[in-house]
Amino acid sequence: MNKQNGFTLVEMAVVLAIVGLLLGGTLIPLSARIENRRVEETRQALDEIREALVGFAVVNGRLPCPAPAATATGTVGAGLEPAPVLAGGCANTAGVLPWATLGVGETDAWGNRYTYRVAPEFARTVPQTAFSGPTCPPPANPQLAAFALCSQGNMTILNTKSGNALSRLVPAVIVSHGRNGNSAYTPQGTQRASGADADELENRLTAGGTATANSNFVSKTPTATFDDLIAWISPNILFNRMVSAQKLP
Repeated sequence: MNKQNGFTLVEMAVVLAIVGLLLGGTLIPLSARIENRRVEETRQALDEIREALVGFAVVNGRLPCPAPAATATGTVGAGLEPAPVLAGGCANTAGVLPWATLGVGETDAWGNRYTYRVAPEFARTVPQTAFSGPTCPPPANPQLAAFALCSQGNMTILNTKSGNALSRLVPAVIVSHGRNGNSAYTPQGTQRASGADADELENRLTAGGTATANSNFVSKTPTATFDDLIAWISPNILFNRMVSAQKLP
């Protein structure tokens, strides 16, 4: 009798089952690594955006106004702060990041635009004569800046919608809406659907992309339903850089 070499069907099935288990075990860590990389890329982009905003203020004496959220990429005005800037602040205090004005990337690692809001007192025309705050008016009105060392932002960063404050009197906030992209504006100028997470809803644009629900934003550890990434301008860092550039006091 001739002896035949090879695998039986049972042996092949066992091998295929083992290979499938091995592949399945590597796919999950790979997807997690890709997601972690996107998070890290977006965090780095937010750091660069924050530096770009402070740099803009040093050069222009004010923070930029938001770009129109509903304007599609490639059309007139996309990514640019609207002109003219008003004596009382921007026409819309919220919108998307003016990426073209700042010279930074338009979208986060998931392909969505950054939400951006600025306090009116920090985005006015230069110079100004009216200032608010507990210690204002300043001893002398700044001639090279829209705001003074006593100026205060109007936004608060919370650790949950009704939780503790992480930062108060913030001049500007930038939001990446994370992997799920809930409420984010796309390069086509359309807004993605909102989720049901109450904390994420605090970070969304309203009124056709021209406002936010209120002046509160939430920054916290990601959960199954919350993955927004938040960055904000520290008033103390902004003032320090303006003083160093001799734009203040």
